[in-house]
Amino acid sequence: MEDNSVKYDGPIKKFKLEKFIKDNANGLCGHLTSDNSDQFKKPLVTVYFDVDFKRNAKGGCFESHRVMKVAKQQTEEIFFAVASTTDFSRELDEYGLDSEQKDKPQVTITGKKGEKYKMEEAFSVDNLAAFVTKFLAGEVEQYLKSEAVPESNDGPVKVVVAKTFDEIVNDDSKDVLIEFYAPWCGHCKNLEPKYKELGEKLSDDDNIVIAKMDATANDVPSPFQVSGFPTIYWAPAGGKDNPKKYQGGREVTDFLDYIKKEATNPVNIEEEEEEKKKKKKKKTEL
Repeated sequence: MEDNSVKYDGPIKKFKLEKFIKDNANGLCGHLTSDNSDQFKKPLVTVYFDVDFKRNAKGGCFESHRVMKVAKQQTEEIFFAVASTTDFSRELDEYGLDSEQKDKPQVTITGKKGEKYKMEEAFSVDNLAAFVTKFLAGEVEQYLKSEAVPESNDGPVKVVVAKTFDEIVNDDSKDVLIEFYAPWCGHCKNLEPKYKELGEKLSDDDNIVIAKMDATANDVPSPFQVSGFPTIYWAPAGGKDNPKKYQGGREVTDFLDYIKKEATNPVNIEEEEEEKKKKKKKKTEL
């Protein structure tokens, strides 16, 4: 029988032993299911097989044995799991893999912050070992579900896709207000003309970007979290690691008041509004 155990070499202290047991509850290569996915630490290498691990224990053990050969070679902190292709079809789609492909195993790695990586080569023990080695060396390109980069992006609201997120939203020299939307969302459709007007009012301010991204067609990177639509974040210059979720009203004046308060530099729109007030006052006096 394959030895799937992990040796504990630490001091015999209750809290440390309990932590060790919890961290290694799945051994060198656990069986990942929808019910226990939160128990697996990351980075996590998952190999998906067209096997019913509950009904076909023998087949499951054979596949796990192949993965454990690679797991035993690792000296760095990385974790391994096997899973059923059928049970994780949606996850495979999220990694850009074919969930309908059942004749060949498929491999993903989930990074510590949820980053996605996929193995392009056909599965074998040697290819899996090479893939893990390249990942640990930082030589595997992260997979991003992304729309095509727009050919033109000169509108008042910048269109962001996953491939341009760093370039536009994480530009550390600019304050960015970004809306994560869904094309079918009624609230997003109602917001669209107001959001466009906001972009137009701030179009002359080079320090502020008004942006939007279809969160159903693009991966949303950490630390942004989207659970409903629209979700709006303020990503300030010099503070991209700590974006603020916008909780204010959705009228143009609400957005402007918020931006004036949060902006790193004075907002150009303030001067424009002040000029309008002065002109209006002069007309009244005449």
